[in-house]
Amino acid sequence: MNRPTAVVTGASAGIGEATARRLAAEGFHVVLGARRLDRIKAIAAEIDATAIELDVTDARSVTEFVAAIDGARVLVNNAGGARGLDPVLEADEEQWRWMWETNVLGTLRVTKALLPALIASGDGHVVTVTSIAAFEAYDNGSGYTSAKHAQSALHRTLRGELLGQPVRITEVLPGMVETDFSVNRFDGDAERAAAVYQGVTPLTADDVADVIAFAVTRPSHVNLDQIVLKPRAQASASRVHRG
Repeated sequence: MNRPTAVVTGASAGIGEATARRLAAEGFHVVLGARRLDRIKAIAAEIDATAIELDVTDARSVTEFVAAIDGARVLVNNAGGARGLDPVLEADEEQWRWMWETNVLGTLRVTKALLPALIASGDGHVVTVTSIAAFEAYDNGSGYTSAKHAQSALHRTLRGELLGQPVRITEVLPGMVETDFSVNRFDGDAERAAAVYQGVTPLTADDVADVIAFAVTRPSHVNLDQIVLKPRAQASASRVHRG
């Protein structure tokens, strides 16, 4: 029996890896895309999936990635991330550029390239993992929040543009999730990253993967437009109960 194909970007760790594993368990043939080819090859071997190197900031890499995929029913735009936590007065333009290239233009490149295949599947689904930072702004986070706002706007625009086409559109907006997100944000400073989650039980990558799997396994006429999920201890990006 042929399995429907689900493509997951940023699949080498965290939410991407958890989503790849969960969708494979749901019966999808998963195509994992990420820069760390050795890592996604190891995951793919465990879940009977396909690993293809992908750098969403490189247009040529995206073109080659999509050319190697024979059809797709689901796309999970998960590649992204944050760099730094500086006020506007001290903003690092290179960090901003990376965040916009990865979160916004990366999502554009992959979605644009795969949309014909998703439409042709007769039951396509685009899932984009943004963040609560896509609708909130918080101090020292303007680079990330602006990129996530833009990524969200790009994704939500598809809802109208694809109306009448056999493609569903779901945005997943997680709050605090304990992955390597903060370690990457703070340039490998594990101690500073650990402090983000101190005194809190955050979401896990598996929690987010569960939500994504639920969305893509609903009947074809059901479109879950936006799903916001946060830990019980988090009311907003800047309001967290610790203790």
